[in-house]
Amino acid sequence: MSDLADAVDDIVHEPTQVHDDGVDLTVSEIYEVHGPGRVDFGGGELTDADLVPHSRIWRDEGDDYQWWHLEAGTYLLEYNESLTGPAVLQTRSEILERGGSHPTLRIAELPRVPLTVGGAGLRLKENARVSTLRPR
Repeated sequence: MSDLADAVDDIVHEPTQVHDDGVDLTVSEIYEVHGPGRVDFGGGELTDADLVPHSRIWRDEGDDYQWWHLEAGTYLLEYNESLTGPAVLQTRSEILERGGSHPTLRIAELPRVPLTVGGAGLRLKENARVSTLRPR
């Protein structure tokens, strides 16, 4: 796993995130899409969607990090880490088992990823491990 770990920068806590099965990635920001982007055939009219960071709240006064309270819907997930090499990105089972998911992607750098949240919603803490990179 050292080759994959070497391709990941800005790991928050290496002993927790790097393991035999891959490298876990942590959430740095959750965005709501407030206005549509545009995609055309040639790319001359390509425009970004209007993104707004989703609000966070403190769960307890003594916490170091805040929480996102996500209702059912689709958001864009941004990672703390960056990647410079080929990998497969998957949703961690901890997210799947709580009603959230994102697509499995073959990537060479980390894009923002659509996160879909099921009917009951999902609570995510800043820096939560949400995805795993695996070797291609």
